[in-house]
Amino acid sequence: MKSGGLWPLTSGGRIRSFHTIAALARLHEVTVLTSHGDDGAAGELRRGLAGCEEVVSLRHAPGKRGSAEFATGVVRSWASRLPVDLWRWRTEALRREVAERLAGGGYDLVVADFLTAVPNLPAPCPLPVLLFEHNVEYLIWRRLASTAPVWQRPLIELEWRKMRRFEGRACAAADLTVAVSEADAELLAGLAPGARVRPVPTGVDTDYFAPNGRVEADGRLVFVGSMDWYPNEDATLHLIDSILPLVRRELPGAGLTVVGRNPSPRLRAAAEAAGATVTGMVPDVRPHVGEGAVVVVPLRVGGGTRLKIFEALAMGKAVVSTAIGAEGLPLVPGEHFVEADEPAEFAAAVVALLRDEERRRALGAAGRELVVERYSWEQVGREFARLCEEAAA
Repeated sequence: MKSGGLWPLTSGGRIRSFHTIAALARLHEVTVLTSHGDDGAAGELRRGLAGCEEVVSLRHAPGKRGSAEFATGVVRSWASRLPVDLWRWRTEALRREVAERLAGGGYDLVVADFLTAVPNLPAPCPLPVLLFEHNVEYLIWRRLASTAPVWQRPLIELEWRKMRRFEGRACAAADLTVAVSEADAELLAGLAPGARVRPVPTGVDTDYFAPNGRVEADGRLVFVGSMDWYPNEDATLHLIDSILPLVRRELPGAGLTVVGRNPSPRLRAAAEAAGATVTGMVPDVRPHVGEGAVVVVPLRVGGGTRLKIFEALAMGKAVVSTAIGAEGLPLVPGEHFVEADEPAEFAAAVVALLRDEERRRALGAAGRELVVERYSWEQVGREFARLCEEAAA
């Protein structure tokens, strides 16, 4: 069961869910219950997951940030135990569908995909529950509090504490919690002592994301991510304001392409002022990544693991990332990517790679070799299936 939709595949979480379900369906009978905002998404999802027994997607479109509906949801969430990010994904139609399915029997396990799915489960649930935690959600909000404007911090402080309480209870109640890295598994186990928590690695489609022969544009940096997810917007603005000017001090011709859906007017204005390109939604990120000399991941807020890094490595690209950006990924700094946190350090790493084609190629080759050998979706899917069998047993 997945709240928040699975289609289109425009975010790391959706991509991870989609490929995990597709691999799981080759080994077990899988029924998918989810929601969608775009009416065309339901049909596309059914075609994409044709190996599943059934795919049911129900209409649900929560209010976007800044809308009256979103503001109402924030106020109503204050009177509940649910943080606003979970309150807005409570879907009455999905809750009824789940309850009716479980009452009818014929299933062995419920997979709650993301913490947002948990409020839509019956309590208590009549079947074993596997909670698939793509992130440590409270950690994202806690980090957000440290970077938010001062006037927003009290509200965000409230949210991350509510999220931490709910997340701990959800992990404790689940028969098995699956995290996307060893680091996340340790955090969740500490949050819910006694809970069964297991890690499963992130995967990548190494056939789809492969070196594509595109000629690198001199001095071109690329950042890929859904721009309607705050950590990505924050990273992009940080890159434009604090890092790019330092890069251009050494290499005046350096350029930046930002690839991802729903960039805000604020982000577009900052990019235009800096002479950076913002693509918005694109049907295929690979041409843009292929033209980049260096892929940058300057995240300051986040959790889970970043598929964008695995995808860039699968394409043989050199990557510079903050420690938070590469958090949870089984990568060796200096061997598979370059790690840098402070703006001056990050800019210096980028400049060094832009000046050293041989070093860029060596990093890209090492990254490609790693993900091909160990992190295809088939391998990850088999591990996830094993954990499902453990939870059902």
